[in-house]
Amino acid sequence: MRLRGASARIPKMSFRVKKPIAAALLALVAACICAQLGWVTAGAEPSFSGLSGDDVINHLNAVIGWYHDVTLNIQPTGLPIDAIYQQNAEGMAADAVRAAFESARQEAPMILAGDKNPDASAAGATPGSTASQNVAKVQARIAALETQIASLNKQIAAASAKKKPDLLKQRDALQGQLDLNNEVLDTLEKVADFNEGQGGSVAGGILGNINRLAQTLPEVMGKPSAQKPATPANAPLGVRTSSGGLVQQAFGLYSVVKTLRQIDAVVNETDRVQAAASQVRKPLRDALRWIAQQGQSGVGGGQSAQAQGVQTQPQAAPAPVPSLDYDALTRQFKQLAGATLPLNQEIRLLEQSKTNLLDWRRTIVRESGTSFRSLVFHALVIGGALAIVLVLSEVWRRFTFRYIKDARRRRQFLVLRRFVIGFLMGIILILGFVSQFSSLATFAGFVTAGIAVGLQAVLLSVAAYFFLIGRWGIRVGDRVSVSGVTGDVIDVGLVRFYMMELAGTGIDLYQTGRIVVFANSVLFQANTPLFKQIPGTEYTWHEVGVALAANANYKAVQDWLTKTVEAVYARYRGEIDRQHEAIEERFDLRLTVPTTEGRLQLTDGGLEYTVRYPVEIGRAAEIDEEITRTVLESLEKDTSLKESVPNVPRIRAAVRG
Repeated sequence: MRLRGASARIPKMSFRVKKPIAAALLALVAACICAQLGWVTAGAEPSFSGLSGDDVINHLNAVIGWYHDVTLNIQPTGLPIDAIYQQNAEGMAADAVRAAFESARQEAPMILAGDKNPDASAAGATPGSTASQNVAKVQARIAALETQIASLNKQIAAASAKKKPDLLKQRDALQGQLDLNNEVLDTLEKVADFNEGQGGSVAGGILGNINRLAQTLPEVMGKPSAQKPATPANAPLGVRTSSGGLVQQAFGLYSVVKTLRQIDAVVNETDRVQAAASQVRKPLRDALRWIAQQGQSGVGGGQSAQAQGVQTQPQAAPAPVPSLDYDALTRQFKQLAGATLPLNQEIRLLEQSKTNLLDWRRTIVRESGTSFRSLVFHALVIGGALAIVLVLSEVWRRFTFRYIKDARRRRQFLVLRRFVIGFLMGIILILGFVSQFSSLATFAGFVTAGIAVGLQAVLLSVAAYFFLIGRWGIRVGDRVSVSGVTGDVIDVGLVRFYMMELAGTGIDLYQTGRIVVFANSVLFQANTPLFKQIPGTEYTWHEVGVALAANANYKAVQDWLTKTVEAVYARYRGEIDRQHEAIEERFDLRLTVPTTEGRLQLTDGGLEYTVRYPVEIGRAAEIDEEITRTVLESLEKDTSLKESVPNVPRIRAAVRG
């Protein structure tokens, strides 16, 4: 009896020991994984009420949007190291997306099963998986039928005429079954494809949405060869613009600032995606805590009961251990771990991606600091050069007014100053703002050709301006004659000059009140010569003439008229001599001293004696009037002279034309 009882208890003991061993193994695996993930094994019974299909889909949408931001919305700055950072960022983003989809595919069948049928969750049954199992079964039947039909064909070929009809009937029956199973297989395959792409239940709908989202990322979820290159070929130049012009450097720094803002936006987006992934992982971690707790409690209960049976009741049966479905817990743990581990990998990849982006940002800031200092230095150099040119302009102006007393020469120096200063400032600005001089030269060539054709007359006038203000040019106050118009110059411009028109006959010239405007290019026209005074002179030549009678004493008339004109000329001789000396000194010329000259000549009217004398242009009418009055008074006093000069004396301009 004792032996039989002992023998009867042995299998019972062995059965009770196996379950604690399974529980111990489950607890050991759970403890190792929880320790690896940094979890504590405490918690309540798992519940999927905090996780829904919308959470999974929203999480995938966030990951996809973040992936697009990382790969498309960060513009490289042109640094060589940008390619490394961008390649790392895109590689980690692709790995994070794949981990998110892997976790989502593991989560989808558990969501519906956790809400409606825990056994289905343990078995992982879904409409798609059931259809796949049915397809496999039908394919197995079809294979068996094909084997049987092949065997019957061999038997029919070797059978006698008596047995052949029965074998043919069997083969026809099997062929009918084969045809039916082929139709069933075709239908089941269509159902399986539909369930895989669309889904017929909530879990199937989640899988369909996950698959459709995966199709939007063929470069990530497809073959590796379909992935796009890490670094775009047309990466713009950003930071490396220290050798370019000021404008290019400014645009480069603007590109750097734009890239930094893009990186900051992606970093913030990374934090939001990481928070969403942590929210999805939370109910899965709670479920794993509960399974680990159940495994540990089962192991502890079995050991304590056995220990008490050995010490206090060695002959009695151990206390019963609570019954746990360790196979179901193992399957649940496997599914939960399969969904949680990719999520944990995704979160780690997000952290690494954030670190990579922050390192990239620090590198760009460090390099852009050098470029910014180069930009500031470049701008200061341009500003300093412009300041030097402006100081030179002011010094030039002051020296011109201080050391050049002649108004005409002073005006020439000031005009030359404007051209020189403008040219220097233009060169400084071109060298400072432009970096592509080859294209600038080509563009300048076309522009110059167009200007030369379209503004031919203007350019000719500008060229003539430098001749007009030259050594033998004209200045304000000069009396000139051009194209039959005589007048006093009142202004000389860059493309035209102005003069006050004079009209009259002989020596009687007066202002008409009209301003005559001539283009400077008139200087180059052969049929319109320009007449003007010698620079620095303000006198012209007049002459007074008297017709002599046939019996006139021309010697007495010559002495009388010459002395009369010289007496008037002596009053302003000093001013004429001063102008003459100034002309010789300025132009290094030797000219005849202006003085009165008398000539006896035959004309159509008879014998005539004339005296030529210089007059100041401004006082010509006054001087001529004085000479006329003096001559008439002398004739009235001397009757012999009056007989020799029967006609009234005439005063006219000595210069003809």
